[in-house]
Amino acid sequence: MLKYILLSALFFIIVQTATYDCSNLLMGQYLCPDPSKNQIDHKTQQYVGCDRSGIAKVWCIAAEGIECETTRNNTFTNDMPCKWTNGYHLDTVLLLSVFTGMFGMDRFYLGYYGIGLLKVSTLGGFFIGQLVDIILIALQIVRPADGSHYIIPYYGAVVEIIRSDNETYRVPKDDW
Repeated sequence: MLKYILLSALFFIIVQTATYDCSNLLMGQYLCPDPSKNQIDHKTQQYVGCDRSGIAKVWCIAAEGIECETTRNNTFTNDMPCKWTNGYHLDTVLLLSVFTGMFGMDRFYLGYYGIGLLKVSTLGGFFIGQLVDIILIALQIVRPADGSHYIIPYYGAVVEIIRSDNETYRVPKDDW
């Protein structure tokens, strides 16, 4: 009986300290980001280190009993998608669009100088362009000219635009 208990305890210890390549773990086998590390920038609400490519290296925790080969413990880094921001606030752009959109100040602020000059010379596209810009900016369809995302001053849902291009269309098959 003692031999059985020792053998089962040894088996449990061997199974418990298994070493894995943590970059291939499935969802549910790890937690990202590691809650013990402060990895979210509270100003932008994105991961710290988010770059122009939209990827940030984030520390994660593997599930109990998984040891990572690279770090020899249960923590590892993982590439996580993020939204790169460059300091443009959504509320600032909306206020500019509502109050000075007829003069093109919203487009000048975002870096679209040509459209800003057009709005100045036509008084905001005869106020129709101003109304259209308010809607497009509120829906986050018009973003800054450098390709960054807006800093949104609250926690919660963010508009995620799904775009279609030549890589995402439906390809007809022969058996249709």
